Amino acid sequence: MATGFFAVFDDIAALLDDAAAMSKVATKKTAGILGDDLAVNAQKASGFASSRELPVLWAITKGSFRNKLIILPIAFLLSAFASWIIVPILMLGGVYLAYEGVEKIFEYFFAHKHAKKKEAFKSLSKEEILEIEKAKVKSAILTDFILSIEIVIMALGTVLEKSLPVQIIAVTIVAVLATIGVYGIVALIVRMDDFGFKLIEMADNGKSLLKLTGEMLVQALPKVIRTLTVVGTLAMILVAGGIFVHNVHQIHDFLHLLPDVVAELLVGLVIGAIAVLVHSLFVKVVKVK
Repeated sequence: MATGFFAVFDDIAALLDDAAAMSKVATKKTAGILGDDLAVNAQKASGFASSRELPVLWAITKGSFRNKLIILPIAFLLSAFASWIIVPILMLGGVYLAYEGVEKIFEYFFAHKHAKKKEAFKSLSKEEILEIEKAKVKSAILTDFILSIEIVIMALGTVLEKSLPVQIIAVTIVAVLATIGVYGIVALIVRMDDFGFKLIEMADNGKSLLKLTGEMLVQALPKVIRTLTVVGTLAMILVAGGIFVHNVHQIHDFLHLLPDVVAELLVGLVIGAIAVLVHSLFVKVVKVK
């Protein structure tokens, strides 16, 4: 009886060791998409009032955990019983990401419309601003949902040959670490200026290292946010393009002479432009009716 009892523990230990090893492999495989995830979510979490940054980020983080709770069991079930549907789901998500990325580029080149929106934003009441905030949080959670699907599927792809328990443990570890890591770093980024002001307050004299460091952090934050906005937009387009390049053989074969990054960017831009055009036409048709 005792021998059987300890044998169970040996099996559990072996399972956990195998899962830990595969978690490391899966994390390395998803490192690229995690970098894109960080850039996109940092961009999504910026642009709020200073007092609302952490509450908004916490709301998005909770939404991200809920996304994982939905995606993980569905991914395991689909992998076991309907693996053929995973790629179409990924491609639908890719269309959405491409649409978001190209729409931001479109808004940038038509800044006069964006400026009017900013002027109108200043005259809004507190309740209206909170409603806009809720809409932005929902958009961020939806984007996180699509990126989470990509992360989970990529992680799952590295452990498909393993047993189901190993798949569940390894992919779940990657999903949890991705959420904690990405949003932890985003929180540090969006609060960089507060930390800088704290250092300035702690400085004893005008030329202290603390004050210079604090001023550098305060001045750097707007540049970091602008950079992340650009990187996040490009990341969405690249992730979207990558989904199509790696899953549609005709596209891959047609663009195989181009570097991967160029091919993914080109495909993402084309798909995003088509999605923006279709959405614009749909909105016009609905308004006419």
